[in-house]
This record gives sequence, C-alpha cells and structure tokens, in this order.
Amino acid sequence: MKFKIDKQEFLKQLGHVQSVVAAKSTLPILSHILIQNNEGKAKINATDLDIGISCEFPVETVEDGAISVPAKRFFDIIREMPEGQLTVVAKKNHQIEVSGGHCRFKLLGLPFDEFPKFPEFKDKQSVSLQQPLLKEMFRMTVFAVSHEDSRYVLNGILVEINGDCIRMVATDGRRLAKIEKPLQENQMEPIKVILPLKAVQELQRHLKDDGVVRFVFGAHQVLFEIDGVLIASRLIDGEFPHYEQVIPDPISPKIKISTQDFYGAVRRAHLLSTPDFQAMRLEVFPNKLVVSKSTPDIGESREEIPIEYGGKEMVVGFNAVYLLDVLKNISDETIALELLGPEKPAVLRLKDYLYLALPVRLG
Repeated sequence: MKFKIDKQEFLKQLGHVQSVVAAKSTLPILSHILIQNNEGKAKINATDLDIGISCEFPVETVEDGAISVPAKRFFDIIREMPEGQLTVVAKKNHQIEVSGGHCRFKLLGLPFDEFPKFPEFKDKQSVSLQQPLLKEMFRMTVFAVSHEDSRYVLNGILVEINGDCIRMVATDGRRLAKIEKPLQENQMEPIKVILPLKAVQELQRHLKDDGVVRFVFGAHQVLFEIDGVLIASRLIDGEFPHYEQVIPDPISPKIKISTQDFYGAVRRAHLLSTPDFQAMRLEVFPNKLVVSKSTPDIGESREEIPIEYGGKEMVVGFNAVYLLDVLKNISDETIALELLGPEKPAVLRLKDYLYLALPVRLG
C-alpha cells in the first residue's frame, strides 16, 4: 500500500474515527484503525464492537493495500508531521511508514485481516432527515436518557417512524421527553428501535447545521450516513415502556411564565443544592410563582416571578436539574406549565414537544 495526501486533510479524516477507538481493550486490534487504499480512494475504519465508523476520501494512489495501525499514536504522529504532502507506505511485517518534508516515522501495526468487518446494510429500509432537525430532536431528548445499568432498555432513545412522522422518546423513570417531527417522505413499513446513548453522542459530534443524514435500519443494527462518514451502531434489545400511559391529558388553567425568568430562578436556587438535598420548592399563587430552596448547614433562597395563572394555590417540590435540563434548551420566550398537584407530575407541552417531570417530596 502506498498513497499521498495533504497532512491537514489526512488529519481531518483520522479525526472522524478517533472517538470510538477503545483506549483499553482485551483485544489489541480494537485500539487500532484499519487503513485501506484502492484506486484513488482511501478508507479508514474504527470500531469498539458496539459502534463502527468508516470514512472514505480521495488520495493519490501509488499502490493498493491495507494495514491496521495503533489509532492514537498514529494520529499523534500525523498531527506533528510538517505541513504539506505526506507519503504513507505499508511495508512488510505489518509496518507503516509516513514521510513528509525531512521527517520520517515507522510504526508497527497488525495484520489488516484481523480487523472486525464493517457491517453491510444492503437492501435495508432507509429514511433521510435534515441534519439540523435531527440535532434538535437529540438535543431535546438526550438529557432524559437513563444512566442506570439495571434499566438497560432505558439507556437509549426510542425512535419510532410511522407514515410521515418520526418520534423520539427518552425517559429515566423520573422524567420523560418526547418530540415529533414530520418526514418529507412516507414510510411504507413502521420502524421502532432503541438507539444507545453512546451512538447518539457520536452522532451529535458529526451533525452540522446543514445537509442531510440518512438512516438505514437493520434487524439489530442501524447505519447513519453523514457527509460521507458512515456510523454503524448496535441497537438496544428489549421492550421500551408504554410511555403513552403516563402522559396525562392537558389541563387548564396553565401557568404562563417567561422561560428565561423561570430558568434563571431555578438556576439560582440550584446553587444551594447538595447530593443529599436536591429538592426545590415551587409555591404557586395567582399571578406569582415563588421559587425557594433551603439546605441544612448551607443556606436558603427565595425568589418571586410574575406569572399568568388563575387556578388554585399549591406547593410542589422538584429536582432542579430536571427543570434546568429542559428549560435551557427551549427557544420559546414563554411557556405554559401544567402543575397537577403536590404529588402529580409537571407537564410542559410545546408545538411538537412534551416534557414530564415527577415531583419530589419536600422535607
């Protein structure tokens, strides 16, 4: 194998795959990347067996071939090479040589045929989305994903596609986020999969503010194609909870409040939170909301916010983080909050979005 490429372009392509390379693994090959060169194109593959990334790019080919090289060390070497064109050569005994300017490096690799094969998705159902739309859907749901190993089925985002609608739902059992968006194309077959959090985070790193992303769905895996970069991920097996059953019907009157005023008050109250004292107090009165926090041996706070509300007075406790996570992502100037009672969830409904958070007991 031998090809020539500009250093910065090579560094950019290597950067696409670094995040999934296993830093420590019982399989040495998983700390490597696979570099293949064939007829004017090079391809780089990386995997941790849960997620795989592949990117293809043009090079000046001298000789076809392939080699597996240590990912981090090779990336560091390319980053420190002189600017300009680099020559990459695979030698005998699984050795790779990189030269540029007056600098030359030799690095030992592994046989390329030991590297795990990238999954194939031929003749599978697919759907295309605008990248900004997918970014928004992830942004409005990912914070509600569970991180508890005992509830593995909740460690990802449910993706449902039915007809001309795509829906994403995430829950950790104490809060739930749901968003729906229209599709430009009508899907013949309904799709329902659970995308692992790790895959969502990897996709968020690659999504841009323009362009299209294509989903390709397999039985146990899903493929995303973003600007020439392929990301394949295992899906979470299991049955996602029937989330519709916990969503209450809309109520009236709602609490109309400035998003930024509410966010600021909750953020300030959260300054007094400790791991053992997360509860924040909301006191609802006609035309005002009092946000307060009291933490033993720390201190207390109290803040009033004007609201539009004509219902009954109530006092409810919430984990401040559960409100901050959603409020900081809302672009609407005002929101209509539904408080059902001291032991009932708070519900926020926007045009295509719903967020629900369970209350906590006040001491």
